[in-house]
Amino acid sequence: MSAREAPPGGSAHKSLALTLIAVAQMMVVLDVSIVNVALPSIQQALDFSATNLEWVVNAYALAFGGLLLLGGRIADKFGQRKAFIGGIGLLTAASLFGGLANSQELLLAARALQGVAAALVAPAALALLTSTFAPGAERNKAMGVYGAVAGLGGALGNVLGGVFTDALSWRWVLFVNVPIGLLVLLAAPTAFRESTPSRGRLDLPGAISVTGGTSLLVYGLMNAASHDWSDTATVLPIVGGAALLVVFLIIEARTSSPLMPLRIWASPARSGSYVIMLTIGAALMALFYFLTLFIQIVLGFSPMRTGFAFLAFAVGAAVTATLSSALIARTGPRALLAVGTLVFAAGLFWLSALGSDSSYAADLLGPLVLGGAGTGLCFVPLALAAVAGVRDEEAGVASALLNAGQQVGAALGLAVLGTIAANATEERMKELMPGSGGGDAHGATGGAMPPQVQEAVHDALSHGYGVGFLVAGCVLVAAFLIALFTIRVSAEDAARTDVAAVV
Repeated sequence: MSAREAPPGGSAHKSLALTLIAVAQMMVVLDVSIVNVALPSIQQALDFSATNLEWVVNAYALAFGGLLLLGGRIADKFGQRKAFIGGIGLLTAASLFGGLANSQELLLAARALQGVAAALVAPAALALLTSTFAPGAERNKAMGVYGAVAGLGGALGNVLGGVFTDALSWRWVLFVNVPIGLLVLLAAPTAFRESTPSRGRLDLPGAISVTGGTSLLVYGLMNAASHDWSDTATVLPIVGGAALLVVFLIIEARTSSPLMPLRIWASPARSGSYVIMLTIGAALMALFYFLTLFIQIVLGFSPMRTGFAFLAFAVGAAVTATLSSALIARTGPRALLAVGTLVFAAGLFWLSALGSDSSYAADLLGPLVLGGAGTGLCFVPLALAAVAGVRDEEAGVASALLNAGQQVGAALGLAVLGTIAANATEERMKELMPGSGGGDAHGATGGAMPPQVQEAVHDALSHGYGVGFLVAGCVLVAAFLIALFTIRVSAEDAARTDVAAVV
């Protein structure tokens, strides 16, 4: 990112700058998770099908992940403060728009706009932080606050989503950004000085092709839940998406200012870290999405109780993230990644045994702690592996690719695992109720049902989610093998890596 002078005003001014950056980052992270607990309420209010409901999550993730690198370039070219303020303004407006939405199309458009805004805010906020605080203890302390907020946001999103949905309405999972965004907009012009714009070109063709290609791929994979794999509604989007991604690679190889310099992938450790983050993003989205629906539909928890149920995950992640930061200089990234992916996989395999008679204490609490613990062990070593040995001027791109990989992995994972779960649910429904033709078990949960039908629906949903968790666990076993064979960063190199480059 472009360098600039630190803002005037001493520690008080820097405290204001850090507060605004932390709040902005919290908004971005919250928007990933805060809608999860509200999904059943959104489904009933706007009559979403089980497949289309996934787009409430994926519209944000695809826009965020696909445009994140472009957002960093925009901050460099037009100024970090302009990108930050513009992104916060768009996020605030999109949240208001989404909260007022009275149709599926309007809500999904608002979620996509939120993702576009997040792709502007996230890189600009990190750039403002690194240029506001001097290297060393001052910057590392600020990075600690930034990282803690990023970690807390995921857990807090589930809790707030449940509280707002229960006490007010699902619409408040979107409205919450509006007053916060307005306050940030009022204070930001005086908290930051503008950076010096760079002369680099914007790779718009690259951004359009990678975002469009990924979106088409996800759309086709999701269509497979309701169409045959040979159906044109499935095949054409998948083929079109793959073709656009090939076009993206060609563009990146030929342009003078690529979003993603292909040489970044030359290091096995970096390429391995990106693939592992992709799998973790997929597994995390499966965990939160499937369990949110299971806890509310099958266990009958309220949205608020569901939100608090996920605190077990946050506790596990907080403990092991702290441990990984302390241990990595002695163990190196590979050992922590190997343990973390296996621990997370163990939690998912445990969840694959879910049934309609499962309980939170016996069947969910342990897997949630394991999922959080495994995730916490992985994030710091992945970040270090992603930037180890990279050129200084490309450290930001390398780190942004890791973040983009998590978002794209979440979208692809939900599309693939959601389709697998939906097909397994349909097959189980056919077995339990031969005359039903399978049907949409999620759609059958909205009204009063005869007891035998409700029992069949809950059994089918539990089976479908279990199959999804089983496949997600296998994906993380593959991530474990990738870590063993590609992550070759030594403990000494990990200890020397600048903490500011990996948050």
